Amino acid sequence: MAIDTSPTARALLALQLIQSGQGITADRLADKLGVTERAARRYVGILREAGIPIESMRGPYGGYRVGRGVRLPPLMFTATEVLGLVMAVLDGHHDAADTADPVGSALGKLLRALPEPIARQAAAVRRTTAPAPDRAAARPDPMTATTLVQASMDHRVVRLGYRSEAGSEWVAEVVVDAPASTVIPCVPRVLGLVEPIDDDTCRLVGSTSNPWWYAEQLAALPAPFRIVGGPELQATARALGQRLLAAADPRWPESPVAGCPPGASGRYARSPRSYDRRQ
Repeated sequence: MAIDTSPTARALLALQLIQSGQGITADRLADKLGVTERAARRYVGILREAGIPIESMRGPYGGYRVGRGVRLPPLMFTATEVLGLVMAVLDGHHDAADTADPVGSALGKLLRALPEPIARQAAAVRRTTAPAPDRAAARPDPMTATTLVQASMDHRVVRLGYRSEAGSEWVAEVVVDAPASTVIPCVPRVLGLVEPIDDDTCRLVGSTSNPWWYAEQLAALPAPFRIVGGPELQATARALGQRLLAAADPRWPESPVAGCPPGASGRYARSPRSYDRRQ
């Protein structure tokens, strides 16, 4: 997370750190602020000049503490914290998106008090949020939401990768000896994303819950290819190759299905489930 480099912002952050870690030392405060120890002491001096009683305690358990009688400082939020707060409010009170609702009115006041870049992201989340069908399962990560909101506002392309509820997922990275323009028409979107490496080669990046099915689809690629990522997929491709060789030549020892990676045995006719999508 980037820290505002203005002296006022760093002084307020220093106050926040001292309050949350009573007894914080000068060197630790400097490390948290990303400045030298001398600069950290200078920010403490700024706070004292502003009338905030910052006490220095000596000894092994010493450090900076906030004395009695301190007034509440301005609230400081990061973009992730603000979006997390907005998402929590909307999750517990979906009418908060309505400015006429009491909770929505309070949320609007908070957004108007925030710096414009952060408020703009939070307002975008507020406008586009809808109740999830299963609220117990809907707990989005504010950090991920921050990234997606910013990408949407900047009109950037986003690649999404996700996994099933069971959590089973195997990655795949395949280098194909053909131009991307030749390979893309032959690769279903469910397999993943084709990216050019140079004029003569490209890369297929994806993931799947069924490496056996994925390996079968790779056999239909129109050019030689190499599986460079995904040990489960590599093992499955070897097993599939041995089975095909055994089918063509009875003298070739066949690899038993039981030795294949999880998800391969008994799933040949099952429909694919892949977790890479292009937006």
